[in-house]
Amino acid sequence: MSKPNVIFLLNDHQAYYRHGWDGGVKPKRPYFEEFAKNGIEFTNAYCATPLCAPVRRTMLNGQFAHKHKNYYNDSTVPYTEETYLRRLHEDGYNNYYYGKWHAGAGNATTAENQYCDGFSSDGYGNPYISEEYKKYLEEYNLPMARHRIFWHCVSDRLFAEGHFPKLKTGEEYICESSWCGEHAVGITVTPKETHESFFLANLACKKLEEVAKTKESFNMRVDFWGPHQPFFPTQEYYDMYNPKEIEKYGNFDDDLKEKAEVHRTEDNRYISDGNQRIIVPNPVPWETWQEILAHVYGHITMVDAAAGMILDKVKELGLDENTIIVWTTDHGDAIASHGGHFDKCSYMSQEVMRIPMAINWKDKIKPNQTFDGLVSNIDVPITIMDSVGLKFNQEVHGESLLPIALGEDIEWREDLMCETAGHGYVERINGRMIVYKQYKLVLFENQLDELYDLDKDPYELENLAYKEEYKDIKEDLINRLRKWQEKTNDQDMII
Repeated sequence: MSKPNVIFLLNDHQAYYRHGWDGGVKPKRPYFEEFAKNGIEFTNAYCATPLCAPVRRTMLNGQFAHKHKNYYNDSTVPYTEETYLRRLHEDGYNNYYYGKWHAGAGNATTAENQYCDGFSSDGYGNPYISEEYKKYLEEYNLPMARHRIFWHCVSDRLFAEGHFPKLKTGEEYICESSWCGEHAVGITVTPKETHESFFLANLACKKLEEVAKTKESFNMRVDFWGPHQPFFPTQEYYDMYNPKEIEKYGNFDDDLKEKAEVHRTEDNRYISDGNQRIIVPNPVPWETWQEILAHVYGHITMVDAAAGMILDKVKELGLDENTIIVWTTDHGDAIASHGGHFDKCSYMSQEVMRIPMAINWKDKIKPNQTFDGLVSNIDVPITIMDSVGLKFNQEVHGESLLPIALGEDIEWREDLMCETAGHGYVERINGRMIVYKQYKLVLFENQLDELYDLDKDPYELENLAYKEEYKDIKEDLINRLRKWQEKTNDQDMII
């Protein structure tokens, strides 16, 4: 048999943790749930860094941001390290990449600079203004995607900088800016096939049809722009949810008094005080948030369906017989959490840090498996390399998940470190997080420490960091964090 094929599906910025976990309305993800049942689901997965560019680079090279130095979305640190894309290319794989890149600039502004054919955009990008999208519309006789805006909270700062000038509540909107990250919700009024997620799925499916005829060993990655905002499902997917049935999120009313100052950072209209601080209590009524979340959930379901197109095509072509498939996201989403944020920032709440993750490999990975040990998307590139019999020739900070997926009896990590250097655009501050058993400790420079018992307090409302009875637990977690820093040569934040 030829070398295994690799497919990596990556959602962007996915609301996941606690949404519907308490028996309420949750985002429908039928394709992901079926995918997880057909292989192994990692039910305690975290992002290495809660920001697009640094964690996307981490998912290429297996290193924390403190090593690769791509701290922010606007970082321009050149790629000198190995990436799994480069190594697979050197091993004879044909790499195909479709979608959002946003993994730093420097000498790798798109996936083409990392030995890939396909389609990707410089920086954050906007697929709707690309030549590839225009050709796609012409081929299928489709109109340009249009969206009817229900609500937006784009800041005065962004408007003043000239971003999204045509965005108006109640009107139809076409995204013509250089990037498509509008802080808005609405309905895509054109056919779902005009949405970026189905555009990318179509590109991927057409390439799969080509490679199925050649029997080549290939590596494909599909990076959707969604379900990152703007949340623009079609009516079909929005109608799957009744906004009135969406109960108030468990920490929506958090007053943030026991939290690090970073939790107050917010740069969106209506919920910010104009000084990039969130207004508490939230001035937007829960009835509006219910509508917002219905759009968010509909968007999640729509992206799930687009990814499902790719999975169906893999099976239809018989490519599943020799293909490992990884499906996860770069980080979570703070939507409606901890005082009612619209977007994440520098804080490391569970809503931002926890991510969905599953792996399939027909006849290799047994179905109906779950693993609740601590894993991270820093493990993904090492896992991909391991699946094709390769190893990095450099320092890496993740571990291969393949032995776990294959049912091997191995020792696994007891604790897990995550990190941040801040959001970048609104603040730059170092933070470190450690998870061990049910406990989670978050430390920021010159701010309140945070310690939570996630079993008793999954919404992180009671900070235990300064309670005498948790002194020993906190000290143990600090020592564990220091060991991670020593092991990964993390000198960016002295603890």
